[in-house]
Amino acid sequence: MSYFTDFEAKELICDYGGRIYERGYVGGNGGNITCRVSENEVWVTPTMESKGFLNPDMLVKMDLQGNTLSKSEYKSSSEVKMHLGVMRVNGEINCVIHAHPPYATTLAVVGKDIETTLVPEAMYYFGDVIPVAPFAMPGTEEVPDSVIPFCKGKGHAALLMNHGALTWGKTMKEAWFALEVLENYAHVYILANHVVGHYSKLPEEKANQFRAMLANH
Repeated sequence: MSYFTDFEAKELICDYGGRIYERGYVGGNGGNITCRVSENEVWVTPTMESKGFLNPDMLVKMDLQGNTLSKSEYKSSSEVKMHLGVMRVNGEINCVIHAHPPYATTLAVVGKDIETTLVPEAMYYFGDVIPVAPFAMPGTEEVPDSVIPFCKGKGHAALLMNHGALTWGKTMKEAWFALEVLENYAHVYILANHVVGHYSKLPEEKANQFRAMLANH
């Protein structure tokens, strides 16, 4: 397994922090981003800071047990627990993004798993459903415990009930693409359900063909 260097990880976090801010996926000091640099070390975004105005000196290095390894005036968010929990149980995950994209967060508030068979891109990133993790009290171990069951398979995202969204991947690009696809799909899903009033799913035969193709991917 190869990992990002400290320099690469910090640059990626600042770059993608700007992206989620510019796209309106976070507001105020919301959201968190993490990037793994070894089997047990990650860089994380600081608490109470806008993701649109980060610089490398603001980031915090931690181990997967939640111990701070770097010396900095900045502190990590308590929400980093879900990032660390995801990485502890799935060694393939190197990058995690937590954000509050409006349409995806709307579906998180609804509180039920979202079927993905309206468009094939959603099936590619999330499987047959986008799961909704139960509401977890911020700052507690409920947060990682609520998400961990969904990060062991091939999916790249979970909605966080009454909170927002979490996406992950081997690379930051993969985690970011999952977030973009999630928000776009949530927008389409809401328009189809609540503006148009109905939708057509992929024909089951075609959906099964696509599942088979993904299984061999």
